[in-house]
Amino acid sequence: MIWELELILYVFIILMAVVALESRNLLVAVVMLTVFSFSIALLFITMGAVDVGFTEAVVGAGVTGILFIVAIYQTTSRSVD
Repeated sequence: MIWELELILYVFIILMAVVALESRNLLVAVVMLTVFSFSIALLFITMGAVDVGFTEAVVGAGVTGILFIVAIYQTTSRSVD
């Protein structure tokens, strides 16, 4: 394990989580959540769990991100007065 790389990934993961939670735009939040999930996959790979990292990249960053984006574009936006 390379602890410097893991530390950078931890900081990046926390930053992406905060940006995704604080974003007012749903599309930005979904993109940040996808980047968060891909960063978690990279962290798994650096820890030696390649199969878990691959699964996280495919399911977490790939399929879930696409489903969220499709769901955003299928809904209508309206303001609450």
